[in-house]
Amino acid sequence: MNDQLTVAVLGTGIMGAAMARNLSRAGHTVRAWNRTRAKAEPLTADGVQVVDTPAEAVRGAGVVLTMLHDGPAALAVIRQAGPGLAPGAAWVQSTTAGIEALGELADCAREYGLAFFDAPVLGTREPAEAGQLTVLAAGPAGARGSVQPVFDAIGVRTVWTGEDGAAGSATRLKLVANNWVLTATNAAGEVLALAKGLGVDPQSFFDLIAGGPLDLGYLRAKAALVLEDRLSPPSFALDTAEKDARLIIEAGQRHGVRLDLAAAGAERFRRAAAQGHGAEDMAAAYYASFEEETARDGA
Repeated sequence: MNDQLTVAVLGTGIMGAAMARNLSRAGHTVRAWNRTRAKAEPLTADGVQVVDTPAEAVRGAGVVLTMLHDGPAALAVIRQAGPGLAPGAAWVQSTTAGIEALGELADCAREYGLAFFDAPVLGTREPAEAGQLTVLAAGPAGARGSVQPVFDAIGVRTVWTGEDGAAGSATRLKLVANNWVLTATNAAGEVLALAKGLGVDPQSFFDLIAGGPLDLGYLRAKAALVLEDRLSPPSFALDTAEKDARLIIEAGQRHGVRLDLAAAGAERFRRAAAQGHGAEDMAAAYYASFEEETARDGA
């Protein structure tokens, strides 16, 4: 294929592993690194080469994709990769890092002579595995041809938001979208919790709103994870949701916007994590409505 690339994927959690698989299936040469190598090893069955260090992963790669926990993690890993980075390579930075971290990440890209793309994605485990993510991207127009094949392999749609990755237009849009997603997740949990507390069958609520403007497929999907005890493996981990919620709150504060629902949601994620639900799907925020000893006494 004419657009076959060598791509380094740094971070193979829920999203990174799915991206690596889809890149390999699209015919690209993929080298992957993860802090815990054992978690990346299953990718070898999909033709991905798993390596021991970030520097080994990026050596000779035309595109480097980072999908790590947060901005500081992305910065630390790309610096570890430094000895292997090729000037002129493209850095697709898909970690939800927040606005404030982008400046330092972009500075690091300039230091290594990389074309920097702010490229967070919308979607969870299932669309990631199916290669149906939505990629939000900002970066230099002249280098877009080098990364579009990557976006085409991992996503079904690319939304270009600007030409300056350091300005964070893609990340800003991602934070706005995530604020809606996280708020809706917490709302779903509280609806179920109140129904339980009042002795209301949740199905009667779903029947009440069915087909009307209050109905929402996302509400039903997240509620089902709780009601059917399918919180593991997570589509989007609760610990990550708390991190994203705090990035949203910080962004709002720095721009004069008070986000009361986001703050309350972050606290719900924190309480549920303290109860031991951090590695479960973020729908487990439902359990924040109850004392720990009664949290799993039925939904």
